[in-house]
Amino acid sequence: QSHYVACMASILSQMDKDHYSTYIQTFPSRPELMDFLMETFILFKDLIGKTVYPSDWVVMNMVQNREFLRAINQFATTLTEMFLSNSNFELQLWNNYFHLAVAFLTQDSLQLENFSPAKRNSILAKYGDMRATIGASIRDMWYSLGQRKIEFIPGMVGPILEMTLVPELELRRSTIPIFFDMMLCEHRLTGSFSRFEDEILRRLDSEVEGGRGDEQYMQLFKSILLSCCQSHPELAKPGEDFVKLVSELLERLLDYRAVMNDENKTYSMSCTVNLLNFYKEIDRQAMYIRYLYKLKDLHISYENYTEGAYTLLLHARLLMWSEESNAAPVPGPHGPHLHTQRQLKEALYNQIIEYFDQGKMWEEAIHICKELAEQYESHIFDYEMLSDILQREAKFYEKILKVLRPSPDYFAVGYYGQGFPTFLRNKIFIYRGKEYERREDFEMQLLSPFPNAEKLKSTSPPGQDITDSPGQYIQCFTVQPVEEAKARLKGRSIPEQITNFYKANHVQRFSYSRPFKRGPIDPDNEFANMWIERTTFRTAYPLPGILRWFVVTSTETIIISPLENAIETMMKTNEKIMSEINRHQNDPSLPINPLSMLLNGIVDPAVMGGFAKYEKAFFQEPYMQEHPEDAGNIEKLKDLIAWQIPLLAEGIRIHGQKVTEDLRPFHERMEQCFEQLRAKVESQYGVQEMMFFEDRRSGRPRSIAWVPDWDRLSHAGARQVLTEAPLTPKAAPRPSESEDHRNERKENRASSIFGPRRDPRQSISELPEPKDEKRRLSCNVSESSLSSDGKQPPPSRAAAGAQPSAAGSSLSPTGFGGRVKSASKLPPLPRKFSSAVYETFLEQSNA
Repeated sequence: QSHYVACMASILSQMDKDHYSTYIQTFPSRPELMDFLMETFILFKDLIGKTVYPSDWVVMNMVQNREFLRAINQFATTLTEMFLSNSNFELQLWNNYFHLAVAFLTQDSLQLENFSPAKRNSILAKYGDMRATIGASIRDMWYSLGQRKIEFIPGMVGPILEMTLVPELELRRSTIPIFFDMMLCEHRLTGSFSRFEDEILRRLDSEVEGGRGDEQYMQLFKSILLSCCQSHPELAKPGEDFVKLVSELLERLLDYRAVMNDENKTYSMSCTVNLLNFYKEIDRQAMYIRYLYKLKDLHISYENYTEGAYTLLLHARLLMWSEESNAAPVPGPHGPHLHTQRQLKEALYNQIIEYFDQGKMWEEAIHICKELAEQYESHIFDYEMLSDILQREAKFYEKILKVLRPSPDYFAVGYYGQGFPTFLRNKIFIYRGKEYERREDFEMQLLSPFPNAEKLKSTSPPGQDITDSPGQYIQCFTVQPVEEAKARLKGRSIPEQITNFYKANHVQRFSYSRPFKRGPIDPDNEFANMWIERTTFRTAYPLPGILRWFVVTSTETIIISPLENAIETMMKTNEKIMSEINRHQNDPSLPINPLSMLLNGIVDPAVMGGFAKYEKAFFQEPYMQEHPEDAGNIEKLKDLIAWQIPLLAEGIRIHGQKVTEDLRPFHERMEQCFEQLRAKVESQYGVQEMMFFEDRRSGRPRSIAWVPDWDRLSHAGARQVLTEAPLTPKAAPRPSESEDHRNERKENRASSIFGPRRDPRQSISELPEPKDEKRRLSCNVSESSLSSDGKQPPPSRAAAGAQPSAAGSSLSPTGFGGRVKSASKLPPLPRKFSSAVYETFLEQSNA
């Protein structure tokens, strides 16, 4: 073949302009001439597409290209002379010419930027840049088409785009205006240029991903097209919108290409999301779905199953439960076999459930199972599939309670400096860490793509000298998720496995607290001037989502005073004690060491110092006189200290049951310290006791309900002296029930002692107020409890003076059930109450 090409090049080199003219005239008719030109264009394109000579045979390649270029230009003259008029116009012949000319211009052997400087200069000196020559010819041939241009739109948009993307400045300047001519031509005929726009957006994606295009091209495209549009008022506004659209797409495509081949795929995932969001905004569904599946494949390759599930869910939500055909092609081997939207949606849902299961997001898998079950039960009546999906759903509920699921850590990462790509530059992101991922390991992966980046040691926002510098600076620190208020979980005894999920998932706000000192320093009491600067970050989307990280869209910083900090610390300590108690109640096999360390660190003043420093810092008369506005917060802190005693008492009781004999002296020492602490606290801050809940039907052990609601903390002057809340008595075994009786009991579970029977679909927040006095009394067990002799016990002095609300006793400052007793009186013995009332209370509240 190389011999054949060499012979042809040798023949062509012997022909001059007259030879070509004479040869063309030898054809007896126009059809025969057209056939010759057609075959010649196809032959030339075929020879150009094949590498006949080795790449280092530069002279032979250039000689061949020079002769082909001369022949193509000669035949172009024939086209304009004999096949351009309305009666003689041949669309396919012109189309073949344009494709041949573009193929010649974009061939590898003419891309001079790929050669060494010496070789490039040698080629330019002897042969010139043939790309500029053929580019000018293509431009002239295009403009010569006149009204025929519309017949090449959108077919020629791709080849012209490919030509303009060649990295040669003058070629780009001379050929980019062809795009405006296409826009103008279509707009004058149809009133818009939507066909041109659709095609250029589609082709840009594949061309840039294939390695063509750069920042210079984006700027040239923008400036040239805007200048052309401004000279035509009818295209000024739509042209400006189009240029903005293409510029935004090019920016995202260039970012995507820059990180596509990186070892760290985190940034590829982020750029993929930027692209699919862009295509969603401009309603290009096929391209949107294409990048959804690219993102899903990236996630699964890195075992990000949760994120992969959320990604597929975006496609599933576009589909309907109908027999309509799929509008957009689905990537993957199974796509062509899923013809209807129902088939595809069902297949996607099953894959999503599997991914959520692998990612331990069983709550999300349950939601999908419920939707599938609704379809199987009520729409297609496939009871076999219904049985299968309900069994899968039941397994997920079981896993929630029985499988260990560690909460992930979250990290704030800032990329500062002009050295980063545009999608990272001077932005902060919140990352969701993997299971048991340490911050040190996370930082190593974070810095690996940027070996020249400097890690900032401070967690404060950097100054302008950093953000405007040409370098790269990375800031990384751990943040805490801010749990969103979930009304249906408040005030209930809920297993910790359930509540822990919502503390670390579906979160969009994250906080970071930085301590600092202000005012005079007390060397003996660091709490007196320990202020907190708390910054809350809000991300663009909740985590987890289709990415393991999302950009921060807003930040808010507040200053927390030492007293408010003390209140928060006490609340967290109380919550930690309660959590540990409930864990041991739910699982008696847990090791005792964490509970030992927690309790001893609080009750033994030699270990932690207790809360004596809070008393010294905030409860003294000088502080109260200097800060009268803190009276309410001081009362909150006193309440929290008082509420810690019954928690500690329950923890020590459990500890005494589980402690081994060799640790018995340690336990006894802890009990002694606790009794001293109890006497001190109860004498100064009042006596408080907790209400415990126990589910007798399920056998779940008793636990404490915790509602960490700041709004319900007591304020100054509002502290109440509460009567004690009884512990749950041991239930007597019930006799066997008849079937009718069981059905009646099951029916009764639908009603609530907190109000009349309601529609089960009614939300928690819509529960009606109690109307029946008997129900009100059974709700407030501590108020309606009877003494052992069946009489109403006499109220304490402080309780008698209190004005109870219509709904019963108010919640405690920390959300516990129970009442504060007078600090001046010893606590009475626990009261007994009707077992029937308590049984009803347990059953209805659980329902």
